[in-house]
Amino acid sequence: MSELRITNSLTREKELFKPINPPYVGMYVCGPTVSGESHLGHVRTAVTFDIVFRYLKYLGYHVRYVRNITDAGHFEEEGREAIDKVATKAQLEKLEPMELVTKYTNMYHDAMDKLNVLRPSIEPTATGHIIEQINMIEELIAKGFAYVVNGSVYFDVIKYAKGHDYGRLSGRKIDEMIAGSRELEGQGEKHNAADFALWKNAPPEHIMRWISPWGEGFPGWHIECSAMATKYLGTPFDIHGGGMDLLFPHHESEIAQTTIATGKAPAKYWMHCNMLTINGQKMSKSLNNTITLSQLFSGTHPLLAQAYSPMVIRFFILQTHYRSTVDFSNEALQAAEKGLLRLMNALATVKKLLYTGSENVVEKEEKEVNALIESLHDYMNDDLNTAQTLAALFELAGKINSYVNERLPLNSISEKTFTSLQKAFSLFVEDILGLKEDNAADSGAEMDGLMQIMIQLRKEAKERKDFATGDRIRNELLKLKVRLKDNKDGTTGWEME
Repeated sequence: MSELRITNSLTREKELFKPINPPYVGMYVCGPTVSGESHLGHVRTAVTFDIVFRYLKYLGYHVRYVRNITDAGHFEEEGREAIDKVATKAQLEKLEPMELVTKYTNMYHDAMDKLNVLRPSIEPTATGHIIEQINMIEELIAKGFAYVVNGSVYFDVIKYAKGHDYGRLSGRKIDEMIAGSRELEGQGEKHNAADFALWKNAPPEHIMRWISPWGEGFPGWHIECSAMATKYLGTPFDIHGGGMDLLFPHHESEIAQTTIATGKAPAKYWMHCNMLTINGQKMSKSLNNTITLSQLFSGTHPLLAQAYSPMVIRFFILQTHYRSTVDFSNEALQAAEKGLLRLMNALATVKKLLYTGSENVVEKEEKEVNALIESLHDYMNDDLNTAQTLAALFELAGKINSYVNERLPLNSISEKTFTSLQKAFSLFVEDILGLKEDNAADSGAEMDGLMQIMIQLRKEAKERKDFATGDRIRNELLKLKVRLKDNKDGTTGWEME
């Protein structure tokens, strides 16, 4: 069995994975911002690092997997004005911020459970680690790499860049960053355009606020991950992961502040999964192509031709290497649905197969089956290539079907090889790739069919000017947490609350 190699975003090369303190592995992954329902884009990161977690454990490592929950902070995203998403959404939904956070955290966990994503070892929240963030900011100020202005604190990127390779992870040059910066709210407080907020002074109308040495305020976005990763994994730890969109400014800023605060770079290996597009376009609210997980599972988004089960979504993502872009479409999902069914049928078949009769080994067949079994490990060891692993599993599925259909006698392979085939097929499908039987697509389609009947009955009642019946249908469905949505084009959709 070859050794695991992973592509390190820091060096852009495929490197042999060597833990700092084997057999222990520390892994930190940037989790969701719980200011709204999780969408399709969140799934890829979650599934990608679930595979990393599962495979490292299979290799015999003791993995401490830390995945944070972002429930507060000042978000500085490239090309956008910095906002606090949680506070903003709480005001829109007329909820207390922690009420909103609990609501969407629970929804995220429920969706991840359906997708068979294992829970992390530790799941810290930004609001639960305000003290750690303040302590790290004080350390940065004491070392002269952060400064206070009007109750806010900023990291001095220019000073840091004089002695460190700022931009190494994202491949950016500091001069280009400064030249490309545009005037944003609060930018005038900064010494340099490239500096980023560690702590923000809270204006009177800001809901989420904490006492700090610099007055009442709230943390910046980047400092939370540095504080939590350092607390639970120390520095340096083995793997830091997230989506490609976090390379800059989030992860670049993490490296800078952790390096100064602790004297060490945060992680040895950086891993990033690539973006997910929909019909060739980037997900965007303006294009109305941001699909939530509940819409995926129920088939209620206008772009969806049907409901798709969580396992179909998981299988679809695993068909592409994590560092490649995935394009989402109904055609691709329907193909994934068929592929998953074929794979799971082969799994059920091989589990029931019994080796009977004396061995009549065909050397060519014996070698082919053993080579395919070995390739499962080789592909996963080659930068966790789930796409090639699935391809090998489908070749093995073909072998399994040929034995069942008696196109080839089962005893054409040795009993030892047959036992290896049974174990390997189950291991890689269920334990490593995390695929399992589910009927969510069927139940989702049945639910949608039922709802279309209710929508039609309501429409007919309104056409008869029987508005009381129409209102009753809407209100009774609301009691079941089903909300009808009348669209401008005259159609009616539905969604679960």
